[in-house]
Amino acid sequence: MIRPAELIQRKRDGEELSDDELAELILGYARGEVPDYQMAAFCMAVFFRGLSERETYVLTDAMIRSGETIDLGARLGRKVVDKHSTGGVGDKTSLSVAPIVAACGVPLGKMSGRGLGHTGGTLDKLESIPGYRTELTLDEFVAQVRDVGVAIIGQTGDLVPADKRLYALRDVTATVDQPSLIAASIMSKKIAGGAQAIVLDVKVGDGAFMKTLEGARELAETMISLGRQAGREVVCLLTDMDQPLGAAVGNALEVREALDTVRGHGPSDFTEVVLDACGKLLALSDLGIDEEEGRRRAERAVADGSAEFVWRRWIEAQGGTSDESALPVAPVIRAVVAPKAGYVRELGAIRIGNAAVHLGAGRRTKEDAVDHAVGIVCRAKRGTRVDAGDELAVVHARTEAQADEAVRDVLAAYELAPEPPEERPVLLEVVG
Repeated sequence: MIRPAELIQRKRDGEELSDDELAELILGYARGEVPDYQMAAFCMAVFFRGLSERETYVLTDAMIRSGETIDLGARLGRKVVDKHSTGGVGDKTSLSVAPIVAACGVPLGKMSGRGLGHTGGTLDKLESIPGYRTELTLDEFVAQVRDVGVAIIGQTGDLVPADKRLYALRDVTATVDQPSLIAASIMSKKIAGGAQAIVLDVKVGDGAFMKTLEGARELAETMISLGRQAGREVVCLLTDMDQPLGAAVGNALEVREALDTVRGHGPSDFTEVVLDACGKLLALSDLGIDEEEGRRRAERAVADGSAEFVWRRWIEAQGGTSDESALPVAPVIRAVVAPKAGYVRELGAIRIGNAAVHLGAGRRTKEDAVDHAVGIVCRAKRGTRVDAGDELAVVHARTEAQADEAVRDVLAAYELAPEPPEERPVLLEVVG
């Protein structure tokens, strides 16, 4: 019988825990035998002391063993791919990647999470679509991937339940951005969910959990190692998150932008990340093509409308309406204007993300409801030339008071300069 307080103390003091101790702590938490307050203390100890490579694998394996697993490839008779992001501001990539990849003939089955801190969750975005069901049984999930080519659902109660509980707890205890905890959370879902090939988008910079390229590389290598030990192919894209991705930040706003991108009309930086991910996923699939051909096919699926067709089939298959005019709209819409002429030198991603949370687009506690209508659209991005009075961004708010506060917050996120900044690519590096 483990004593959680003793394990917390030993981890706090920098000791390594044995495989059995760590596994039993996680499995006990999943069974409800270890209370939230003790697991929160353990997460904080891990935040400061870290986990060894062995402990990270044991943690991941225990989270997988806390519930069922599914072998999608065996049930579909196909190699199934998946894509995951470590989370960023305005990161709606999965919503565009999934139907494009499926339109190219490759099945994509994905289990997603909700918002963590200032980053929006894929499920929160999808739930802004009236009627969309994020909870499917495993049989329904498999059937939809087979019939439509794509399904994105929440973690079922039977699949990695330990991570589902831990995910919500970390969000509200300031223990999100710890590499081992991030890696274990992501890879437990990916491995248990049954995809054989996974592309991971690791965000780097101001609005990401990993602030430096070195930290992002460390996280990428940890996830690749976990995937390899489980027999999965994993490739990591390290992408820029010093400014929001695309223009829209906020659930329904991001759904609209994701659909625009599937139609070929998305922002250039967001489109680049989407097509990079699609090219790599198609190259990892059973189509037998290289990345260059994968990207060509993805571009063709966007251009000929087949990706949008799959988008509509996917949303409707999960009970949602594919009519974007049904998405919720905020009652107060306010422009944020430039106080002077110049170039946008910086657009602080975390400031924009936090402004969106304050509007209600994200959670401050795990019991918070999300307002799907509110958010921010950043019209001017890094390098944009503006004159005094030009529109920098648009705030979508529930009340006039919230709009006033958000306008101040958004304005503080913009730094204007007389000269244009150096160009920075959105794709920084590929690992794996």
